[in-house]
Amino acid sequence: LGLTHWITRIRQLADADEAARKTAIRDAWDQLATTERFVFNKLITGGFRMGVSQKLMTRALSTATGIDASDLAHRLMGDWTPDTTSYHALIEAPDPGADLSKPYPFYLAYQLDDGPEPLGDPGDWAAEHKWDGIRGQLIRRGGAHFLWSRGEELMTDRFPELATARDYLPEGCVIDGEVLAWADGAPLPFNALQKRIGRKTVPKKLLAEAPVILQAYDLLEEGGEDLRPLPFATRRARLDALIGAVPAEAPFRLSPLLCFATWDDLAAERARSREIEAEGVMLKRRDAPYRDGRRKGDWWKWKVDPLTIDAVMIYAQSGHGRRANLFTDFTFAVWNGNELVPFTKAYSGLTDAEFTQITAWVRKNTLQRFGPVRQVRPEHVFEIAFEGIQESPRHKSGVALRFPRMKRWRHDKPVAEANTLGDLKEMLAAYG
Repeated sequence: LGLTHWITRIRQLADADEAARKTAIRDAWDQLATTERFVFNKLITGGFRMGVSQKLMTRALSTATGIDASDLAHRLMGDWTPDTTSYHALIEAPDPGADLSKPYPFYLAYQLDDGPEPLGDPGDWAAEHKWDGIRGQLIRRGGAHFLWSRGEELMTDRFPELATARDYLPEGCVIDGEVLAWADGAPLPFNALQKRIGRKTVPKKLLAEAPVILQAYDLLEEGGEDLRPLPFATRRARLDALIGAVPAEAPFRLSPLLCFATWDDLAAERARSREIEAEGVMLKRRDAPYRDGRRKGDWWKWKVDPLTIDAVMIYAQSGHGRRANLFTDFTFAVWNGNELVPFTKAYSGLTDAEFTQITAWVRKNTLQRFGPVRQVRPEHVFEIAFEGIQESPRHKSGVALRFPRMKRWRHDKPVAEANTLGDLKEMLAAYG
C-alpha cells in the first residue's frame, strides 16, 4: 500500500469516533513494518514536520526516482496539495506540462557583494535594473492567463489589469517579469503596490491609484516551446519582438537593457537606481540558459547599499526553533528630544555568538516583562540596515521600514549619540 493510501486513511480518522480511531490505528500498526510504522505515527501526531529546503527535497526525490532534478522542480510547481494530488500524479505523471496553469521553477540570482570585476569581460554580460516589485510569471495558455508569484502563489485575481494578456499576448507563451505599480510612464514606490498585496478583491479606488503593469525581462515559452535551454541573448531577442508587437496601451513593458562598456559605467547606472524606484542592477550572462532555483555563476544581483541608522535596543523577545532559548527579536528606538521612540523591530543580522552574548545581558538587565517581551535598560546601540522607508500613521514614530535587520552591534557608540526621529524624517523625505 502506497503513501496516498495512508494519507487518505489518516484524513478519514478526523470524522471517526474514538473507538473507530483506536481500531484503525491498531489495524495500521499490524499492516506496517517498523520503519513505516514510525512514519505513520509521526503523521498522526503532527510530528512529521521538519525544516527542509525545496532544493534538498528535489535532490532527494531525484535520487529516489532517477528523474532529473530540473524536471522534478517543474513537477513540484503549481497549485497542488497532498489532499488533492497523489504522489503518482505529481511525480510519476508522464507530462508535467499537462496542467496548463503550471509555471516553470523560477531562476534566482546570487547577491554580488564585492563588485562585478571578478566576472571578467563586461561584454559577456547583459544588465538591467533590479525592479522593486513582485516577481511574477505570466502564463498564457488554453485561452486563459495565470499569474504566479515566486513563492508559488496564484495571483491572477489580484491584478485584473493583466487579464488583457488574453487579448494582447499569443497563445502558449510564458513571461518572467516584475509586477510594478505604474503611473505617468514610470514605476511608483513599492508602498503603492504594497497596498494591493494580500487583497483578494481590489477596490476601484486602489485600481485607479496604483494600476499595475508587468515589466518583462525573460521569455520562457513561446508557441508552446520551452525556451529555457536557449541562451539568454536568444530568449531576450524573442521577448523584444513579442513585447514590441503589443500595443502601447497594454499593461506590458520591456525591462530596458543597460548600455555599458566598462564596469565603472555599470556602477554609475547602479548608483542612480533609487532615483527610478529600483533596487540595483541585475547581471545575466548572455550565453546562459534559464535554470531553476538559486544557482551561482550566471545571474547576479548587485543591489544598492542599504540605508542605515543607529538605534537603541529597548525590548527583547525570545526566538523560535533552534533559537527558542535565545533572545533574538528586538525593538529599537531613536531619540525625540529626551525620549526614546520605538520605530522598528529586527531579528536577523547578528552571529550566533553575538545572540548568545546579548541573551546573557538581557537576562541580567530586564526592567519589566510583558508576556514574552522584556523591557531592557537602554544601553546598547545597533546599526539598523533597511531597504526602504515609508510613512505609517499606525506607528508612533510615523514611519515604517522595509526589510530591517541588524547590520552590526555598535559597541563603540554611546547611547546618547544614536540617531533621532528627525533623521528618520529626513530619510522619509528623501527616499519615501
